[in-house]
Amino acid sequence: MTAALPHQAAAPGEPPHPAEDHRHMIRRRAITLLIIVLLIGVPAGYLLISAEQSRDSGKAKQDKYSATGLTPAWPSKVQRRVYQVPIPHPADMVAYYETNNWKTSRLYVQFRTTNAGLDAFLTGMGARRADLRRDHISINARDRAISGWSFTGPGQWWGLVHAQKNPAPTQDVILNLANPTYPMVYVVSRTVP
Repeated sequence: MTAALPHQAAAPGEPPHPAEDHRHMIRRRAITLLIIVLLIGVPAGYLLISAEQSRDSGKAKQDKYSATGLTPAWPSKVQRRVYQVPIPHPADMVAYYETNNWKTSRLYVQFRTTNAGLDAFLTGMGARRADLRRDHISINARDRAISGWSFTGPGQWWGLVHAQKNPAPTQDVILNLANPTYPMVYVVSRTVP
Protein backbone atom coordinates (compact mmCIF):
# COMPACT_ATOMS: atom_id res chain seq x y z
CA MET A 1 0.00 0.00 0.00
CA THR A 2 1.36 3.42 -0.97
CA ALA A 3 1.02 6.56 1.12
CA ALA A 4 -0.83 9.54 -0.29
CA LEU A 5 1.45 12.22 -1.64
CA PRO A 6 1.25 15.69 -0.07
CA HIS A 7 0.96 17.26 -3.50
CA GLN A 8 -1.09 16.66 -6.58
CA ALA A 9 0.34 14.22 -9.03
CA ALA A 10 1.88 15.87 -12.03
CA ALA A 11 0.85 14.99 -15.52
CA PRO A 12 3.29 12.77 -17.39
CA GLY A 13 6.24 14.80 -18.59
CA GLU A 14 5.77 17.70 -16.08
CA PRO A 15 7.80 18.27 -12.97
CA PRO A 16 5.90 17.58 -9.72
CA HIS A 17 4.18 20.61 -7.98
CA PRO A 18 5.71 21.48 -4.67
CA ALA A 19 3.47 21.30 -1.59
CA GLU A 20 1.69 24.57 -0.67
CA ASP A 21 3.60 26.35 2.07
CA HIS A 22 1.84 27.43 5.27
CA ARG A 23 1.88 31.21 4.53
CA HIS A 24 0.36 30.77 1.08
CA MET A 25 -2.39 28.53 2.50
CA ILE A 26 -3.26 31.12 5.19
CA ARG A 27 -3.36 33.92 2.59
CA ARG A 28 -5.61 31.87 0.28
CA ARG A 29 -8.01 31.07 3.15
CA ALA A 30 -8.04 34.72 4.24
CA ILE A 31 -8.92 35.86 0.71
CA THR A 32 -11.64 33.20 0.50
CA LEU A 33 -13.05 34.34 3.87
CA LEU A 34 -12.96 37.99 2.75
CA ILE A 35 -14.87 37.14 -0.43
CA ILE A 36 -17.50 35.23 1.56
CA VAL A 37 -17.89 38.13 4.01
CA LEU A 38 -18.26 40.60 1.15
CA LEU A 39 -20.77 38.44 -0.71
CA ILE A 40 -22.91 37.85 2.37
CA GLY A 41 -22.10 40.69 4.76
CA VAL A 42 -22.50 43.66 2.42
CA PRO A 43 -26.00 42.74 1.18
CA ALA A 44 -27.06 41.85 4.73
CA GLY A 45 -25.77 45.19 6.02
CA TYR A 46 -27.54 47.00 3.21
CA LEU A 47 -30.81 45.24 4.08
CA LEU A 48 -30.46 46.20 7.76
CA ILE A 49 -29.78 49.86 6.92
CA SER A 50 -32.64 49.93 4.41
CA ALA A 51 -35.06 48.38 6.91
CA GLU A 52 -34.05 50.92 9.58
CA GLN A 53 -34.52 53.85 7.20
CA SER A 54 -37.90 52.50 6.12
CA ARG A 55 -38.97 52.15 9.75
CA ASP A 56 -37.77 55.68 10.55
CA SER A 57 -39.64 57.03 7.52
CA GLY A 58 -42.84 55.31 8.66
CA LYS A 59 -42.45 56.81 12.14
CA ALA A 60 -41.93 60.28 10.66
CA LYS A 61 -45.07 59.95 8.54
CA GLN A 62 -47.04 58.68 11.51
CA ASP A 63 -45.84 61.60 13.63
CA LYS A 64 -46.69 64.04 10.84
CA TYR A 65 -50.24 62.78 10.43
CA SER A 66 -50.95 62.33 14.12
CA ALA A 67 -49.79 65.84 15.01
CA THR A 68 -52.34 68.51 15.69
CA GLY A 69 -52.10 72.07 14.50
CA LEU A 70 -50.71 73.65 11.39
CA THR A 71 -47.38 72.84 9.77
CA PRO A 72 -45.50 75.92 8.55
CA ALA A 73 -45.06 74.82 4.94
CA TRP A 74 -46.87 74.75 1.62
CA PRO A 75 -49.29 71.89 1.07
CA SER A 76 -48.26 69.66 -1.81
CA LYS A 77 -49.44 70.42 -5.34
CA VAL A 78 -51.64 67.33 -5.20
CA GLN A 79 -53.29 68.54 -1.98
CA ARG A 80 -53.86 71.99 -3.44
CA ARG A 81 -55.38 70.47 -6.58
CA VAL A 82 -57.61 67.92 -4.78
CA TYR A 83 -58.91 70.47 -2.28
CA GLN A 84 -58.97 73.28 -4.88
CA VAL A 85 -56.97 75.72 -2.76
CA PRO A 86 -54.94 77.79 -5.26
CA ILE A 87 -52.38 79.54 -3.05
CA PRO A 88 -51.22 82.55 -5.08
CA HIS A 89 -47.74 83.92 -5.62
CA PRO A 90 -46.58 85.88 -3.74
CA ALA A 91 -47.70 84.37 -0.44
CA ASP A 92 -46.00 84.05 2.92
CA MET A 93 -46.88 82.84 6.42
CA VAL A 94 -48.15 79.70 4.67
CA ALA A 95 -49.19 76.80 6.91
CA TYR A 96 -51.48 73.82 6.50
CA TYR A 97 -52.95 70.76 8.18
CA GLU A 98 -54.84 67.84 6.66
CA THR A 99 -57.29 65.46 8.35
CA ASN A 100 -58.80 62.34 6.86
CA ASN A 101 -61.41 59.93 8.11
CA TRP A 102 -64.03 57.66 6.59
CA LYS A 103 -66.59 60.47 6.40
CA THR A 104 -64.78 63.69 5.44
CA SER A 105 -61.30 64.88 4.49
CA ARG A 106 -60.27 68.44 5.28
CA LEU A 107 -57.37 70.69 4.35
CA TYR A 108 -56.73 73.70 6.60
CA VAL A 109 -54.61 76.40 4.96
CA GLN A 110 -53.54 79.90 5.95
CA PHE A 111 -51.42 82.41 4.07
CA ARG A 112 -50.79 86.13 3.66
CA THR A 113 -50.77 87.63 0.20
CA THR A 114 -51.23 90.87 -1.74
CA ASN A 115 -54.47 92.32 -3.12
CA ALA A 116 -53.64 90.92 -6.56
CA GLY A 117 -52.85 87.57 -4.93
CA LEU A 118 -56.19 87.62 -3.10
CA ASP A 119 -58.03 88.26 -6.37
CA ALA A 120 -56.09 85.41 -8.04
CA PHE A 121 -56.95 83.08 -5.14
CA LEU A 122 -60.66 83.89 -5.22
CA THR A 123 -60.82 83.60 -9.01
CA GLY A 124 -58.90 80.31 -8.97
CA MET A 125 -61.32 78.95 -6.41
CA GLY A 126 -64.35 80.11 -8.40
CA ALA A 127 -65.42 82.95 -6.11
CA ARG A 128 -65.40 86.76 -6.21
CA ARG A 129 -64.88 89.59 -3.71
CA ALA A 130 -68.58 90.33 -4.02
CA ASP A 131 -69.27 86.94 -2.38
CA LEU A 132 -67.55 88.08 0.85
CA ARG A 133 -69.67 89.20 3.80
CA ARG A 134 -68.29 91.42 6.55
CA ASP A 135 -68.08 89.85 10.04
CA HIS A 136 -69.21 86.49 8.64
CA ILE A 137 -67.19 83.83 10.50
CA SER A 138 -67.71 81.01 8.01
CA ILE A 139 -65.30 78.55 9.65
CA ASN A 140 -67.17 76.62 12.36
CA ALA A 141 -66.06 76.19 15.98
CA ARG A 142 -64.93 72.57 15.43
CA ASP A 143 -62.58 73.55 12.58
CA ARG A 144 -61.31 76.57 14.53
CA ALA A 145 -60.46 74.30 17.46
CA ILE A 146 -58.61 71.81 15.23
CA SER A 147 -56.62 74.49 13.41
CA GLY A 148 -56.04 76.69 16.46
CA TRP A 149 -57.49 79.71 14.68
CA SER A 150 -59.32 82.37 16.69
CA PHE A 151 -61.10 85.14 14.83
CA THR A 152 -61.78 87.31 17.87
CA GLY A 153 -58.80 89.66 17.70
CA PRO A 154 -58.68 93.02 16.01
CA GLY A 155 -59.29 92.89 12.33
CA GLN A 156 -61.75 93.37 9.57
CA TRP A 157 -63.15 89.85 9.21
CA TRP A 158 -64.78 88.87 5.94
CA GLY A 159 -66.07 85.41 5.13
CA LEU A 160 -67.67 83.26 2.49
CA VAL A 161 -68.74 79.69 1.94
CA HIS A 162 -67.97 78.40 -1.54
CA ALA A 163 -70.29 75.39 -1.73
CA GLN A 164 -69.88 72.98 -4.62
CA LYS A 165 -71.60 69.77 -5.62
CA ASN A 166 -69.81 66.50 -4.74
CA PRO A 167 -67.19 65.35 -5.53
CA ALA A 168 -65.84 68.93 -5.69
CA PRO A 169 -64.80 70.31 -2.30
CA THR A 170 -66.58 73.01 -0.35
CA GLN A 171 -64.39 75.81 0.99
CA ASP A 172 -65.01 78.00 4.02
CA VAL A 173 -62.92 81.16 3.71
CA ILE A 174 -62.18 83.94 6.18
CA LEU A 175 -60.11 87.02 5.39
CA ASN A 176 -58.49 89.41 7.82
CA LEU A 177 -58.32 92.76 6.01
CA ALA A 178 -56.90 94.71 8.97
CA ASN A 179 -53.92 95.34 6.71
CA PRO A 180 -55.66 95.87 3.35
CA THR A 181 -52.33 95.75 1.47
CA TYR A 182 -51.50 92.27 2.79
CA PRO A 183 -54.68 90.34 3.59
CA MET A 184 -54.47 87.17 5.68
CA VAL A 185 -56.47 84.23 4.29
CA TYR A 186 -57.81 81.22 6.21
CA VAL A 187 -59.38 78.31 4.32
CA VAL A 188 -60.99 75.02 5.29
CA SER A 189 -61.63 72.87 2.24
CA ARG A 190 -63.55 69.66 2.77
CA THR A 191 -64.34 66.72 0.55
CA VAL A 192 -66.54 63.70 1.04
CA PRO A 193 -64.75 60.53 -0.12
